[in-house]
Amino acid sequence: MIENLVFVLVLAAAIVVFYKSISRISRMIKSGKSIEIKDHPKERWKLMGKVAIGQSKMVARPLSAIFHIFVYVGFLVVNIEMIEILIDGVAGTHRVLSFTGTIYPVLISVFELFALSVILACAVFLSRRNIIRLKRFWNKEMTLWPRSDANIILITEILLMSAILIMNASDSILQDRNHGHYAAVGSFLVSGGIKPLLSGMSEGSLIFLERFTWWFHIVGVLIFLNYIPFSKHLHVFLAFPNVFYSKLGPKAKMAAISSITNEIRLMLNPSAEVPLQTEGTEIGQFGAKDVPDYTWKNLMDAFTCTECGRCTSSCPANITGKALSPRKIMMDVRDRAEELDSFYRKNPKDQSDGKSLLDKITTEEIWACTTCNACVQECPVNIDPVAVILELRRYLFLEKSAAPGELNIMFTNIENNGAPWQFSPEDRLKWAHDAGLEVPLMADLFSQGKKPEYLFWVGSSGAFDDRYKKVSVQFVKILNALKIDYAVLGPEETDTADSARRSGNEMLYQMQTLQIIELLKSYEVKKILTCCPHDFNTFKNEYPDFGGNFEVVHHSQFLSKLINEGKINLNSSQFKGKNITYHDPCYLGRGNGEYEAPRHIIRELKDSTFTEMKRNREFSLCCGAGGGQMFKEAEKGNKEVFIERIEDAIETKADIVATACPFCMVMMTDGIKYKNMEETMKNYDIAELVAIAMGL
Repeated sequence: MIENLVFVLVLAAAIVVFYKSISRISRMIKSGKSIEIKDHPKERWKLMGKVAIGQSKMVARPLSAIFHIFVYVGFLVVNIEMIEILIDGVAGTHRVLSFTGTIYPVLISVFELFALSVILACAVFLSRRNIIRLKRFWNKEMTLWPRSDANIILITEILLMSAILIMNASDSILQDRNHGHYAAVGSFLVSGGIKPLLSGMSEGSLIFLERFTWWFHIVGVLIFLNYIPFSKHLHVFLAFPNVFYSKLGPKAKMAAISSITNEIRLMLNPSAEVPLQTEGTEIGQFGAKDVPDYTWKNLMDAFTCTECGRCTSSCPANITGKALSPRKIMMDVRDRAEELDSFYRKNPKDQSDGKSLLDKITTEEIWACTTCNACVQECPVNIDPVAVILELRRYLFLEKSAAPGELNIMFTNIENNGAPWQFSPEDRLKWAHDAGLEVPLMADLFSQGKKPEYLFWVGSSGAFDDRYKKVSVQFVKILNALKIDYAVLGPEETDTADSARRSGNEMLYQMQTLQIIELLKSYEVKKILTCCPHDFNTFKNEYPDFGGNFEVVHHSQFLSKLINEGKINLNSSQFKGKNITYHDPCYLGRGNGEYEAPRHIIRELKDSTFTEMKRNREFSLCCGAGGGQMFKEAEKGNKEVFIERIEDAIETKADIVATACPFCMVMMTDGIKYKNMEETMKNYDIAELVAIAMGL
């Protein structure tokens, strides 16, 4: 009776402490800005089942996935035995579930098998961290406490599972000796291997051992339960809601700042009736300087972080020795939230502690991000570090005008010239005139009462970059040869300012966006063709937030469709014997899930071979130009990202590196030059490959 009372008191105390700890976590998460996430509930439940419960993203790294699943499933199964322990502890029974008869020893044996799998997996994880010392577990942010935290968790799991096995083995011997009313506990499998070691012990010693391990396991579980809210293991609870509320749709989409949208709409049209409301930061401060400036979902991301380092190990900036570590960003947000919560509890009347998140995260880290979303792709619980970084950029530029100088030049050029470089808008069609091409203008056709099926959005790179102008020429040749009904805007076209937006200049982006949408609507544009994945992403995913709804097609998708329809025949043997590899643009691949169209085109090239780089598709390495990096010097590191990427291409022994993005074209071409391989390796856009194969 006393033992039961002690158990109930221990259990009650553990529940109370756990409730207070979880309340603290909840309070810190709720300190973020309020947003409502209620869309697509069925899709969210499916995503949670796939990613959080099904562990689908773990399999990208098979070895660690297998052992993680051992731990995950093992704990789920073994904790079924916890039901029996809790009932026995409260009611004073012993092996209450033994009424199941012959099923009982089978159940116990299954529990033991999974307990053993947990011990094995934890031992492997300990060796990977402390003996093999995998790099991602020893990054600079992995100081003594994060490393110790992981070791504490793993050692605790081994001890708890070992206690279960010893408890069952000792109890099994006692039941054998006393001919109990149910079958021997764990009559086969693991405890059978432990029993010989304990068989020489006296009955009193066995009883003590069984009771000790029983108490050790249950008290250990309760202590572990209350340790979780203070450790990285908090993800065992938060992973499920975090995945449920994670961002649906394209990874590359950014949310708008509604107050800026309203201001620009009224500036462009003072008679506008109802300001457009979009998700984002409300008026008062643009971007995020500190934890309270983020949404509760951003903060839930931070507290869900497992510190596994998959994000950091896939980050192109970190891979090439730069200061940025997505894991550190999320750890800094969490640590700052805890710091603020502690301050406000001690100083409830104070409004601020005089610090901010920028005391933990340096500008060097913030500006090193290429917004490639590799970290988002890799995270097993759908955390979004890019969203955190972009809000810091918005704050630095919109509130402090603290963007790098090269980006300010880019902003000024877009404002004055409608392009990131100092070119006159009147020269936007010079690329076609220089090539002797007849390109239909939207204004001319519209004045004649004609409405072409497609608007070909040339883009600033397609109009002004010396290398990518050749891609525009070849793509137009294809359109003309196939008699596609299209037109271009020519001098009326202006930059979408996608790079400006990813660099924090939301004001410039929205100014460009709202003007472009009005222009496209005036021409009754329905379908847009573009060679640039960045423009593709902004037209397709972000313009609907501002009332611009268009059917947007990337040129690789368009060409692949025409090949499937038999309208393009790639019969030329220009690429005979050539080995071709393909670099996935981040904003086409990871950002929008298009991997097949460019590959389909390459595979259709007659007599050529296609070889994948070791990092491809959703795990492709960024070229290094996204997120505004195209227009600024890279942060200090041991290598440029484009060099790291071209080395992947060189490993394939490819004759041709195919790309489908103007930024990637520039970076891959620079990489080939850097490696002095201009004679043996060429860089072609998908459109150029098709045009050449068509004999144009």
